[in-house]
Amino acid sequence: MGPIPTPHEQPDDAPDSYVGLGAQAAEQRARERGWTTVRALPPGAIITMEYLVGRLNFEVRDGVVIRCWKG
Repeated sequence: MGPIPTPHEQPDDAPDSYVGLGAQAAEQRARERGWTTVRALPPGAIITMEYLVGRLNFEVRDGVVIRCWKG
């Protein structure tokens, strides 16, 4: 059996700090802080729920982030 891989570190960042920002500004801030994948989604979007280290998800309504979570 092979070794268990060690997950990469993800940025020490508070997802709540993105709520209320414009989607483009939030994405730019997330990338500057080290997030490798940034995903903007409309409210109620159907998505897969697999956890991906280094991904930040935004729920965006009218160009503004209304919810944010890791993975």
